[in-house]
Amino acid sequence: MNHQTVPPSAHDAMPAVRQVTDDVLQSAGRAVSSTRDHANEALDAAENKVRELRGNVDPMVDMLASKAQKLARQSLDMASEAKDRAQKSLTHAADVTTRYVSEQPMRSVLIAAAVGAAIAALVVASRKHSKSGY
Repeated sequence: MNHQTVPPSAHDAMPAVRQVTDDVLQSAGRAVSSTRDHANEALDAAENKVRELRGNVDPMVDMLASKAQKLARQSLDMASEAKDRAQKSLTHAADVTTRYVSEQPMRSVLIAAAVGAAIAALVVASRKHSKSGY
């Protein structure tokens, strides 16, 4: 077999090559470690920002919910007041009508008959209009 012998200068270079290789590996390890540290710092900063934003949003949601409840209460109060006013108005109108009918019975009957006749005429006219297709 033909064995080639390594020249003595190559034997001397092997430790240097190993040293360079070790240095490259250590440098790559430090780069990976540094990258990992930076990534962890960035993730921590992002997590802190999310917590900060969540802390800012929660009070806003509470404030908006409180305002919505206040508006709902005010709307219900206004609707209740409007109902009370309408009820008072209707009661007053009924009282005035009752008083008028009791004070003027004949005139009230004539007015009621005239209103009834007008409504009947409108119904008849409406039916004729719908039958004729206009």
